[in-house]
Amino acid sequence: MRSLNLIYRTIYIAARLQKKARLSAMRNTTLGIGAKIESGSQVIDSNIGRHTFCGYDCTILNADIGSFCSIAQAVCIGGASHPMHFVSTSPVFLSHRDSVKAKFSRHEYHHLPRTTIGHDVWIGYGAIIKAGVSIGTGAVIGMGAVVTKEVPPYTIVGGNPAVELRKRFDSKVIEALLRSRWWDFDNERLRSAAAHFVDPEAFLRTEGLL
Repeated sequence: MRSLNLIYRTIYIAARLQKKARLSAMRNTTLGIGAKIESGSQVIDSNIGRHTFCGYDCTILNADIGSFCSIAQAVCIGGASHPMHFVSTSPVFLSHRDSVKAKFSRHEYHHLPRTTIGHDVWIGYGAIIKAGVSIGTGAVIGMGAVVTKEVPPYTIVGGNPAVELRKRFDSKVIEALLRSRWWDFDNERLRSAAAHFVDPEAFLRTEGLL
């Protein structure tokens, strides 16, 4: 049994190393201090705040993402759209560079709406967030959700299309948390405040906000 466990552990470690060896691809992107992008993910033309974590195999295009966000694996955020008002939606008729070889015309079409995600947002496994959508600070996006419209702060959504399930806190606490702007605290202040993070109301009282 011990030797079998050792074999399983060796296989697990080898699989993890292989997964990480793929690296991540980033272009025209800024990362805040402590931010982490796992291997297999592609991040283009985006800004990512401090201590935000992005899991494996994600695609993030043309987005502004706040600090302390948690992005699970296989999440898709933003992207380009196709011209539905043209005769064809195919890129073979458009001017921009892409992976297709043939070009029958080069019509100009550049529609890249910016996607905005606030601070401390948790995005579950396999979620898809449409380009141009705004997600408020403290929101939670359920796994597999397809987000096509704005999500207010501290709101939990899920489903396809995503709908509101509930708020994380009552309106008084939500308003106070937004006023606190704790995600902007420097490290020393954050370490002190974090002692009260298990109890939002206790944290807000120490900050004089409740």
